[in-house]
Amino acid sequence: MGLITSQKQSRELFKPYDQETKEALAKRYTPEQIRAIEAGEQAIDPQDLNERGVIRTDWGSLPYLDDFSVIRPSIDRKPRSEAPVDPNMRLMTEKEMVDEMRKYDMKIMKEHPTAPDFNFEDEASRSTVRPNRIDMFRAIDETPEFIGSNGPVVSESALAPGVRMDFEAAMDDSESSKEKDAEEDERDPDGVFDRLRKQTGLTLDQIRSYQVKVLVRHRVVNQTRLGKIQSQYCLAIAGNGNGRLGLGEAKGQEPEDTQVNARIQAIKNMQPIPRYEERTIFGEVEGKVSAAEVTLMARPPGFGLRCQHLIFEMARAAGIQDLSAKVPRSRNKMNTVKATYQALMKQRIPDEVARGMGKKLVDVRKVYYGGRV
Repeated sequence: MGLITSQKQSRELFKPYDQETKEALAKRYTPEQIRAIEAGEQAIDPQDLNERGVIRTDWGSLPYLDDFSVIRPSIDRKPRSEAPVDPNMRLMTEKEMVDEMRKYDMKIMKEHPTAPDFNFEDEASRSTVRPNRIDMFRAIDETPEFIGSNGPVVSESALAPGVRMDFEAAMDDSESSKEKDAEEDERDPDGVFDRLRKQTGLTLDQIRSYQVKVLVRHRVVNQTRLGKIQSQYCLAIAGNGNGRLGLGEAKGQEPEDTQVNARIQAIKNMQPIPRYEERTIFGEVEGKVSAAEVTLMARPPGFGLRCQHLIFEMARAAGIQDLSAKVPRSRNKMNTVKATYQALMKQRIPDEVARGMGKKLVDVRKVYYGGRV
């Protein structure tokens, strides 16, 4: 159907059946089935199937394709072994597991003997000694946990099998990350995003690629018994332009530090925003914060973003291209931004509607094949 191939290739796939193909089909299907196949193909427009029959990549899309030849331990049930079950199989004791790891270490030492010219004071010479730390981690990971009548065995238990790690690559990555952290990045000389990178695991390139903007900025005065204490308030948004959006608030004495803190909070608070066809929202949604009310409405392709500048910036950061909005009551900037974010998060996707109505998803979407609809 062209789900994986390009559109040019998919057009070449929609060809009428020749006589040889019809004869081959007649060997597998009955005449009634062949007539049903022909009637179904006539009911579907090839051009419509070519335009809509593509894999969806938007938020909430269903996994239409799956590789059933691969067993995923976290989802699939572990297949039962056809071999006879050993009645004496049991968990290893701590002493037995230590003995197995020692056998592994002795095997490594035999395969990698110490060089005759070994010098303990030389760091390069010490790094050649085996077993090393990677061997220890690999021994812990590969040592069987069960023992049977004929010695240690890999058990057919109810537990999912562990994922074998590439410890050498993991160690190289950890060492390289430490070296990168030790070096000062010219793009962030003050180390503003160091803590954010450690907390979220994001790289500096990813952080710089986000669309971050301060939408609300004003002065705040707190009256105390010592007098008026002035501070700055900032409200920022952050989005990746592909279905994620976050809000961040900060208050402080210094305007520049306050803006940086608001941006960091917005990046940390990014959440997935449902998008219909990766360009607009699902239907019409409303949001209300204090006296500010916002109504967001989905629009057809090419409509654009026809709304006030605050909502425009939020939609562009989230990757929404077609949208209209109404703000009939209060237009307080802070409450308008929060109400818009609340409305975007309140969308009801077709899957939720189908579950609430007790119907199937195809009955709600009115689509009976995997299409971008």
